[in-house]
Amino acid sequence: MSDRRVVITGIGGICALGGNAADIWAGMKQGQDGCRPLTIVKRDLKTDIGFSITDYPEDDGIEKRQGMAMSWISRIAVIAAREAMAQSGLSIETADPSRIGSIVGVGTFGTDALEDAYTDIFIEGKKRTQLFTVPKVMPSGPAGHVSITLGLKGPVYGVSSACASGNHAFASAVDQIRLGRADAMLAGGAELALIYGPLKAWESLRVLARNTCRPFSADRDGLVLGDGAAIAVLESYDHAKARGAEILAEVAGIGMSADASDIVNPTVEGPAAAMRACLADGGLSADEVGYINAHGTATQANDQIETRAIRDVFGADADAVSVSSTKSMHGHCLGASSAIELIACVGAVREGIIAPTINYTTPDPLCDLDITPNEARDRKVDVAISNAFAFGGTNAVVAVKRV
Repeated sequence: MSDRRVVITGIGGICALGGNAADIWAGMKQGQDGCRPLTIVKRDLKTDIGFSITDYPEDDGIEKRQGMAMSWISRIAVIAAREAMAQSGLSIETADPSRIGSIVGVGTFGTDALEDAYTDIFIEGKKRTQLFTVPKVMPSGPAGHVSITLGLKGPVYGVSSACASGNHAFASAVDQIRLGRADAMLAGGAELALIYGPLKAWESLRVLARNTCRPFSADRDGLVLGDGAAIAVLESYDHAKARGAEILAEVAGIGMSADASDIVNPTVEGPAAAMRACLADGGLSADEVGYINAHGTATQANDQIETRAIRDVFGADADAVSVSSTKSMHGHCLGASSAIELIACVGAVREGIIAPTINYTTPDPLCDLDITPNEARDRKVDVAISNAFAFGGTNAVVAVKRV
């Protein structure tokens, strides 16, 4: 582990639980269910539920000319980044913009722009798509627009590793700071999943729930997709202290691994390796971890395999750690999920509150962890870890701790 400590000084978000990080955390603590009927044109969709964004601002403040080249995934990334920047008190007026960058993870890309292009050509019979279709669909678009909006001139790029994208963005940002390439980085994830084309594709995989998301419950029947974004300001500890910033939490460790097995079916060994690497990177022992924000997708295979991986890593300490899947409240936002889930981890170490796994009805003997069913719980948490395991067998785990 590098001796250049990395801390979190701001965090912003927008998803089914609210239009800012404070509302999202409040919704998590209350066990709020953000699942609702879809409002998109259904056509022949079998899926009729999702975690759609609430409280989108009437005026998102995005300049018209820039907005012409933005997909909605970039817009929500910018909204979250602005909030994080404001909370951190970081300003390019007083800091060196060449030492501040942005890395935003996405599971896919600007699917809304691709949907519009398809409609233009094949439905409405137009000869060409909209002028800015190409920059709208770039997976790096959200990171670029965060940079443009906030004037960040340091390392800027996108990452895409399916449902681990948010945590991979955090890991990449931590590396930039540890290596001395940046003093501060805005990092996180954004996703727009509730679009007709992607929904049809997910239906084909037969992993979508019929009526609600209930991770770790024996009667779970699949995941529910959602839209959202979350961005955090990461800084070197020295940089944050020098400018008198309030530190929300410290990034204690990061760990990454690959299953090298199957493009969609997870293994126990891959996730376990990422958790071990995270603990080793932070010099942490298993008994120091008070909370695990589980990947917890509510599919039969994922929840059982993640349980086995946690038990493999934590051994006897697995029974003492609090676990929950906040996807039961904000949905599976793919590339944005682990970024949104960082809000729960930071909240746990700051306030000593474990966000619950809601919609839990029936114990599953193969998911025998303390999954914090249905109601939040008070508990002092020194260290929290966030799991993200993705299609492609890519795994990324981030640990945060109280400062």
